[in-house]
Amino acid sequence: MTARRGSVRHEVRLACTPERVWGLVGSAERLAEWFPGVTSCTVHGDVRTVVTGAGLPMPEQILTVDQHLRRFQYRITAPLFIEHLSTIDVHDLGDGTSLVVYSVDAEPAPLALVIGGAARAALLGLPDVLGLASPR
Repeated sequence: MTARRGSVRHEVRLACTPERVWGLVGSAERLAEWFPGVTSCTVHGDVRTVVTGAGLPMPEQILTVDQHLRRFQYRITAPLFIEHLSTIDVHDLGDGTSLVVYSVDAEPAPLALVIGGAARAALLGLPDVLGLASPR
């Protein structure tokens, strides 16, 4: 039997405080600053509409923005997804560094790979966006 649901998780350690990282990745309206392939996004209440480089609008529902846990969760509501949940967590490692974890669960499974691959590129680009040295 073929798996219909897929899960992907990527992480990066940054030489940066979690507050600084969270200020970027925890702000729904700042996605285009750090996520490759996103040219713009608008936020109205709990709905974020992301526009890709190809001009494709991708509607999302913001589910969680937890300032204390530094957790951002959203689901893509575009019809090509049966189900989707992405979670971004910023962890304080207690030594002035942060661990950023981006998890994607989606059905159909290939879309988890697509979003997960883009998330990996976004995480690897965070040091440049934040003006930091390469990730550890």
